[in-house]
Amino acid sequence: MDTEGTYDARGTGADRVPRPAGPPAAAPPPPAYAPHPRRPPTGDAGVEEWLRTPRPVREPGVWRYGHVPRPPEKPEGVSDRSLLVGVLISVLSGLLLWSLWRNGYIPYRLVPLKLFTPGDWWYAGTFGGPRTIEGADALTVYEAVLFGLLVYGCGRLGNWSEIFRRHVAGRGQPFLGLATAAGGALAELLVWKDAVPLVRPVLILVAAVAGGEIYQSQTVVNVIYALIALGVLWPFARLGHWRALLADRLGKSAATAPDAPSAPPDAPGPEQWPELRAAGLTDAAEALTAAVRTGRMNDVDVARLRHAWAVGRGNPERLAALTEAVLRTGGAAALHPSGARDLPHRTARHDLLTGQVRLGSCADDPHNPYARRGSGLALEPALLGTSLLAVGPPGAGKSARLVRPVVESLALQALAGRAAVLAVGGAGGELGPDDAFDVVVRIGDPASAHDFDLYGGTTDPDEAASVLAEGLVGDVTHLDSRRAATVLAQLLGPYRTVHGHFPGVPVLRELLDGDLTAIDALREALGAGGHQAMLRELDARTRQKGGAGDPGPVLADRIALLDRPAFAPFFATGAGARPFSLRSLEHLPLRVRIDLPERAHAEASRLLTRLVLAQFTAIAAARTDRSLFVCLVLDDATHTVTPETVRGVRRLRSVNAGAVLTLRTVDDVPEGLHTALLGAVGCCMAFSGVTTWDGKRFAEAWGKEWVETREVAQHAVFADQPFTRALHGLRKLVTGKAVTRDAVTVRRVERERWSASELAYQLPAGHAVLSLTTVGGEHAPPLLVELSG
Repeated sequence: MDTEGTYDARGTGADRVPRPAGPPAAAPPPPAYAPHPRRPPTGDAGVEEWLRTPRPVREPGVWRYGHVPRPPEKPEGVSDRSLLVGVLISVLSGLLLWSLWRNGYIPYRLVPLKLFTPGDWWYAGTFGGPRTIEGADALTVYEAVLFGLLVYGCGRLGNWSEIFRRHVAGRGQPFLGLATAAGGALAELLVWKDAVPLVRPVLILVAAVAGGEIYQSQTVVNVIYALIALGVLWPFARLGHWRALLADRLGKSAATAPDAPSAPPDAPGPEQWPELRAAGLTDAAEALTAAVRTGRMNDVDVARLRHAWAVGRGNPERLAALTEAVLRTGGAAALHPSGARDLPHRTARHDLLTGQVRLGSCADDPHNPYARRGSGLALEPALLGTSLLAVGPPGAGKSARLVRPVVESLALQALAGRAAVLAVGGAGGELGPDDAFDVVVRIGDPASAHDFDLYGGTTDPDEAASVLAEGLVGDVTHLDSRRAATVLAQLLGPYRTVHGHFPGVPVLRELLDGDLTAIDALREALGAGGHQAMLRELDARTRQKGGAGDPGPVLADRIALLDRPAFAPFFATGAGARPFSLRSLEHLPLRVRIDLPERAHAEASRLLTRLVLAQFTAIAAARTDRSLFVCLVLDDATHTVTPETVRGVRRLRSVNAGAVLTLRTVDDVPEGLHTALLGAVGCCMAFSGVTTWDGKRFAEAWGKEWVETREVAQHAVFADQPFTRALHGLRKLVTGKAVTRDAVTVRRVERERWSASELAYQLPAGHAVLSLTTVGGEHAPPLLVELSG
């Protein structure tokens, strides 16, 4: 299939692409446009809306698609009940004080006013009232000022502002606007009914400043009344944001009007491919924009073409071929070598612009930081590049809720040309359907179209021996894998020199067993060919055979696990054999799945898993072109981790590669490797149901943090006076409790982020605790995640 040069690289010609053992069927020519996407990219959003959705840069692991930050945490305040009681008490107190004032029950109430006004305005005596009209006007203004101070004081004492923020402003528009409008109408009614002293004091002050003749004009009087009415409404308009509400309503009406012209945007949106327009490729940008708006592109197409554009910017020839393909086929340009534009089925939510797959949401739990509670949690290559270790008992959801979404995400990114994935699991597992992969290797199944290369596609005997030894005896603690690699190299080198390829499983077993017929035939062939160096290698192996600590018998016993009738069609070498090699992942965005016969051949499956892990770490580290992210996903890594593979996993983050390993328990790894393995991976995940022993290891890996604790101690109150003792006795008789007082101690202590008992007994079903680290070194603390939430 035509890829417009997108996936062509040196050393990745047609002979490097894995093919079935038989001749492939002739493929039909590609259509001008591949089938349209079968579903929207995420939720119910179309591709155009999906592209426009903001993706703010957040902390590691945050699902960025449409992410809205959580409002800042509010300090613990007064309860609603206390607020309502305070408001009621302040209102009743204010009404009582104002009634006492108006009825003259407050003594010396006019003394402050008489100190600042002429004495001839008032009758003699402390309780004397106004004698003149000026005194009566001064008293009216004085009462208005005192009424305003009384309202202000009651409002502060009753915390009216908090009630307004919590129960009125907190409900948003349009409730805020309607509530303040009702309050404004009530205030106008009270003002014009003289229940609130405002109109007369304003008229008196205006007459005192401008003179009484000003009221001879009815127009001036109407203007003053209008200003008073507007002045009463002004604070309610500010509190209710009437101006913003009115502008929003008018804007929506204008937007929904059928004849309202739409203003052109100042800058092209993401669906208009601004990066192509900036480079002068306007025709290609217009073609892709039309494909997006007409629904002839999906999210995989967008991600694939963006990646192809990023790769081709530094290569004029490749960029020209890509532009021509876009003008000819639109969104079907630069297709994946398989010709697929999507997976047959998706089980998780994906965002290919960020490369994320959503696993669930952070629980609303005190262990999680406040800002992360309720936010989505996702994985991406920047996190998988540090590798991930997941531990949980069978049935905890490791395969369905972690492995399957991750494999699915990597497969989608492979279709976009940005990644390659190798998924290894038991036959009949949950890694995905066959048509979601480019290569499916079913070891032990005669119907499998692909074999497996035990030697990893290398031609170097020493390299092949090192990797094969790691897979065969890497888990044998008393045996040095380097000595085993030496033994294998002493046999693989001479055999390849004579035959031009490495030996198959039966022949290798004979050589390791020291079969005299096989050894003599190989020696004669080396002598006839004049290969003296390789002859010395074979002689050295012959002399070491049977010595103390000879790894040959152990290697022979392990290779015998693969020399079974069920595996007879597999692991073949020579000119007629075409096994699948992991080296195909070096430059090609392949989707590969390997099915292992775990039920019938459990030990052989573990051996092959160790071999795959060893081959993957060696091949990923030796890549020269590291632009493609490659990831290995082991659905069950039981008894597959060795000291050498731990070191290989640690090196993956620097070579744009990663691994996902799942275990039923940490004890499935040799005890001496527990600390090394947890330190080698950047992401750790503990599912519900882990034991306290596993929880202890995770707790040690996650460390401690400083927290603030409050300790409340109750101390008995002893009374010295008889009356006080009587009151305390009465209180104890009524409540049944002694009189005590609280002593609060606040201090900072260092505690484990998650203790072993919390991980073992407090994780709800369907939850997991996940810590994250990016390739760049950013960290996220252990988060309690509700999977698929």
